[in-house]
Amino acid sequence: MSTEKGIYVFCAITEKEKKSFGQAEFNGRKSGVYTIHLDTIAMVVCKVEGEVLPGRQNLLTHQNVISEVMKQYSLIPMSFGNVFHSEKDVLLITKHLKKDFTELFSHLENKIEVGLKVIPKKEWIDDEMKKDPVLLEWKNTSQDLEAPSAFYDRIQMGERAQLFILQLQEQVEKEIYLPLLGLTAAGKQNDTIPGKVFLNAAFLIDRNSEAEFDERVNEIYEVWKDKVDFKYTGPWPAYNFVNIRLRIEGSS
Repeated sequence: MSTEKGIYVFCAITEKEKKSFGQAEFNGRKSGVYTIHLDTIAMVVCKVEGEVLPGRQNLLTHQNVISEVMKQYSLIPMSFGNVFHSEKDVLLITKHLKKDFTELFSHLENKIEVGLKVIPKKEWIDDEMKKDPVLLEWKNTSQDLEAPSAFYDRIQMGERAQLFILQLQEQVEKEIYLPLLGLTAAGKQNDTIPGKVFLNAAFLIDRNSEAEFDERVNEIYEVWKDKVDFKYTGPWPAYNFVNIRLRIEGSS
């Protein structure tokens, strides 16, 4: 949807009055950030020139504008790179998605997203492996990889190792993810890296419950800190809980 000159869309908010949010810099050019309105739905936009590519500065601009708007509004974030030919096209897509926006606003009012990654410590995995004598023996035994039997042994050990890691991940889900999920409006588990990241979760929480949620994260970390590291981030816009595609009917 990128054009030579166009209107870049950052997010949607609920607002009747025209608002401005400073300036945004894309492709080395600064432009005012303002709202385009359809009834109570306002799209936060700016004018751009040239193709908006996902370079470091452009990505940072997108993130910074949304963070600024978040200080004042509950919002529906748009993914990077949504550029339309004109304000008329922005209004057209807003009208087309009005029902979806209205429904999402009711779910996202006063909500924020936080993220939690759980990264296992090598010492914990090694200690758990000692409880499986077969895996431990395989790890400690020098194998003749040229021997035909070694090929099948490696397959069997690979399957056993996968099951071993899966069981540890299930423990993390049961004792970390599920207790936190009970304090949220919604949760989502994203893809993990086997053996490297055991949990990659996003949580949608009420702003008024943020302190309570933070405290619970800290309590769980105290129990698990010898086994894993936590990477706790946010607050973010609710990217993981929004699936809006800005597309004008009939366009590619």
